[in-house]
Amino acid sequence: MRTFQLFFIFIMMLISAASAQEKPQADLLVTGGRIYSVDEKNSVYEAMAIREGKILALGTSKDILQTWSGKIMDVRGKIIFPGFIDAHSHFYGYALGFQQADLTGTRSFDEVLAKMQLWSAKYPGEWLVGRGWDHNTWLVKEFPDRKRLDEMFPDRPVVLIRIDGHVVLANGEALKRAGIAKETAFSSAEAEEKNGHLTGILSENAADFMRNAIPPPDRKSLVALLREAEGNCFAAGLTTVNDAGTDKKIILLLDSLQKSGDLSIRLSVMLNPTEENVTFFMKNGVYRTEKMTAGAVKMYADGSLGSRTALLKQPYSDDPSKSGILANPEDRIRKYCELCLKYGFQMNIHAIGDSAVAMVLHIYGDYLKGKNDLRWRIEHSQVVDPADIALFGKYSVIPSIQATHATSDMYWAGSRLGQSRVAWAYAYGALLQQNGWLPNGTDFPIEKINPLNTFYAAVARKDLKGFPEGGFQKENSLTREQALRSITIWAAKGSFDEGRKGSLEAGKFADFVILNQDLLRIPEELIPQTKVLETFVGGIRMFGVTK
Repeated sequence: MRTFQLFFIFIMMLISAASAQEKPQADLLVTGGRIYSVDEKNSVYEAMAIREGKILALGTSKDILQTWSGKIMDVRGKIIFPGFIDAHSHFYGYALGFQQADLTGTRSFDEVLAKMQLWSAKYPGEWLVGRGWDHNTWLVKEFPDRKRLDEMFPDRPVVLIRIDGHVVLANGEALKRAGIAKETAFSSAEAEEKNGHLTGILSENAADFMRNAIPPPDRKSLVALLREAEGNCFAAGLTTVNDAGTDKKIILLLDSLQKSGDLSIRLSVMLNPTEENVTFFMKNGVYRTEKMTAGAVKMYADGSLGSRTALLKQPYSDDPSKSGILANPEDRIRKYCELCLKYGFQMNIHAIGDSAVAMVLHIYGDYLKGKNDLRWRIEHSQVVDPADIALFGKYSVIPSIQATHATSDMYWAGSRLGQSRVAWAYAYGALLQQNGWLPNGTDFPIEKINPLNTFYAAVARKDLKGFPEGGFQKENSLTREQALRSITIWAAKGSFDEGRKGSLEAGKFADFVILNQDLLRIPEELIPQTKVLETFVGGIRMFGVTK
């Protein structure tokens, strides 16, 4: 009898071993969590199996462990979402910002100058650059001029970039080196003059011209800056970012760094409207790798509300002498619309003021005709005349929004627009109704890089201090599910990438983020306290350490 029992145990061990050997191999088994897939059914799972950077299956921990073998990572009840996607940012510009003085939060031009004086002492570069000043937060809410900059830095070029990037203040030496003089072919709206002299305030095309005159860092320094930017993205839970406006040289650099393994962040890049980009990218069709998508053109129709360069149908309520700036003539916009149709690219146009939004909607309508799935976008869509809002649905135009713009601008937007117009500004709920989905982002470095702030602003319509009570124009808030989709699957859909990422489903990239609390269940006031514990791209940990 004893011999039979031992023989039976031996046979069962052999069967068990054979069964284990027959299990298909996974690279990673994530178990014991609450996994929000953000699929069409809003399925929630406990576990998932991952192999070669993609999801094999999702289910209960028991089912996954019984079906697959591999390294086990028990997350012990933590919350998992798809990796966050920023639908509109400036990744390359954000990286460059690490070699610039941080002027965010300055409360006066005096404070700006003091920071630049300190920066000049420790920064060895020939050009001095700062970014982040916002005259709307100063006691004297007026643009400064270059006089005091010239006195402090008579021989060193200095460029101070406003927080929105649409306006810069340049000193005389910077103007000289860039070749910008009173006779330069910029309008007085873009190169401000007083008493026959340039004040140094440059906006839109003139501001772009000045920024482009600043010498870029060498390759080694640039790679280090990009890796630092990537690290901050991962720490924020971002696994993909859309870079809104990029040139061939930078795109090829980013692509080469991804292919060599020096850069792991996934990127969707929008091409700047240049002949070089048309020849190299557009004529060869949409470019896609596992890490890169280049399938859209980014243009500007106007400027920003904070700088009073957003193009309005009626003058600014707090400055009737201004109604904004048309950044690109209509014929140039139409040229690139035609090229996008011809080569199968998206058209993504920055439009903030109601006049710019209306113009773009009508231009799009001439090409799109009616319902379609070309996903042409209006970036920002901040101020929309209620008479025009239905055109988003009529032509399937996608509003690409940044929820934190509403909570950053709410303190002064009413002064700029007046009460009747501001009621139709940042109308994300109404815009969502037009097509049933919209992508959401931060526009970093204009806003903080954190997608959790995006989620909170979309849902609560409050700043991080809980102001205002009841929320800013709360009728246009998004539900938590909508806000989550706007920074995951809808953001992926915004660049035709929903088949590869944006949700946790079999066959898609294993891009996910582990949080310390459940965004969909916690009280609203606790959302800003949410922390990113770990971030994975293709099943590989990019941020955080498992304990």
